[in-house]
Amino acid sequence: MTTTDSSEGQRELWNRVRARIKASVGADVFTSWFASLELEEIVDDVVHLSAPTRFLCSWVQSNYADRILEAFRQDAETVSRIQVTLRVNGQARPRLAPVVTETPAAEETATPAAPSAPMLASTVARFPRDAAAQPKGDALSGSAIDPRMTFDSFVAGEANEMAFGVAKQIANAAANNAVTFNPVYIHSTVGLGKSHLLNAIAHAVQSADASKNIVYLTADHFMYHFITAVQRQSALGFKEWLRRVDLLLIDDMQFLQGKSATEFGHTLGTLLTGAKQVVVAGDAPPRDLEMLDERVRSRLSGGLVVPISGFDLELRRAIVQRRADQATARYGMHFPAPVIDYIARAVISHGRDLDGAVNRLVAANQLTGELVTVPLAEKTLGDLIRSREVRRVRIEDILRMVSRHYKVPRNELLSARRSRDVVRPRQIAMFLAKALTSRSLPEIGRRFGGRDHTTVLHSVRKVEQMIKDDVELAQEIELLKRMLEE
Repeated sequence: MTTTDSSEGQRELWNRVRARIKASVGADVFTSWFASLELEEIVDDVVHLSAPTRFLCSWVQSNYADRILEAFRQDAETVSRIQVTLRVNGQARPRLAPVVTETPAAEETATPAAPSAPMLASTVARFPRDAAAQPKGDALSGSAIDPRMTFDSFVAGEANEMAFGVAKQIANAAANNAVTFNPVYIHSTVGLGKSHLLNAIAHAVQSADASKNIVYLTADHFMYHFITAVQRQSALGFKEWLRRVDLLLIDDMQFLQGKSATEFGHTLGTLLTGAKQVVVAGDAPPRDLEMLDERVRSRLSGGLVVPISGFDLELRRAIVQRRADQATARYGMHFPAPVIDYIARAVISHGRDLDGAVNRLVAANQLTGELVTVPLAEKTLGDLIRSREVRRVRIEDILRMVSRHYKVPRNELLSARRSRDVVRPRQIAMFLAKALTSRSLPEIGRRFGGRDHTTVLHSVRKVEQMIKDDVELAQEIELLKRMLEE
């Protein structure tokens, strides 16, 4: 099929394809994801579609490209690729030229026009004739890369200077086809800059060499892609896709569970053997990631493990000053030195709260016209300041405390064992996780060996009932709470 085919014939073909898809997925799914797609043209073996939003481009590409192509191939066997392009003001942007590859299984990617762009306007999927479609390996075209998170915007201090230096060294080496430390594992509690450094590495390498195959994934996205690949019977393609990357960045490692964690272990081993750079971030040291296989934890521990500690006053003040300077440049407002000092001393939880404190004062100034003063900061930042009075409790802390108190190995708390000496401590640990952390029930379930949220809810209600019926147990759990919050 070529561009010489009549536009009327292509419209009729598109109508038949839409009818097949609607019959296959149902009216509701069709309305959500397919109704707003439009056929732009068919050139050689490429179908050019357009969608009104970047999200829809990405979602259709990732989840329904193979289904659309199968529907087309019932009438046009020569079609083998689909391109979904962003449609702006009723017109599609210029299409990307097809990428020539040597083998049908090779993935096709489009190079971003600028390294800082968070997402490409269009994405390309290849439909191999003998294999399932493979995911796209360009981090800057689909993953959650934040263009603001660069090395230039990172504020370094004593707490994070080692992690900052290592990240810059990794980026420089990766851009020059070298590997320094491998793998690198960065860990800290929430909001201390792990994700910022991973984003900065990706941007720096992409800026230096746009041909690099960089993959940035959160653990949740890694699990999603792996599970989707298994459901589509294309797990082998998924593995091969990951093994062809030059730089793999995995964030929020603590959320990796089940077969996805096993698959990450295999991928990690292959990448290290091939001297490819791997950088991982998590909220606990490798030895405390009980959901991972011992071999994976050993691999991570055997690389370079870099902690980021809590921010001291000097670093907090530097962060607030940087954010205040940005607000001054953008809005022309003034942050007096006493206000900056007050925020740095009063907001001690983590970096995101420091950013949030400055943002709140900016909003207050812009909405009310009130000058930024210490009294305004006291009034506006009350909840952030009160948060310093309560220690942030992590699920890892709860597991460690319950394991020690009830003399049950932590891996048993995460296991499927149903004996009474394990079940009750496990239920208490889940109850404490719900009571002392901000994690949702599904998140708690994932952290307790991949359990369903209904299991967590049952455990919470069970312990609540036991507390009502057993005064001694209630006192015991209250003691655990106080020990965790100290």
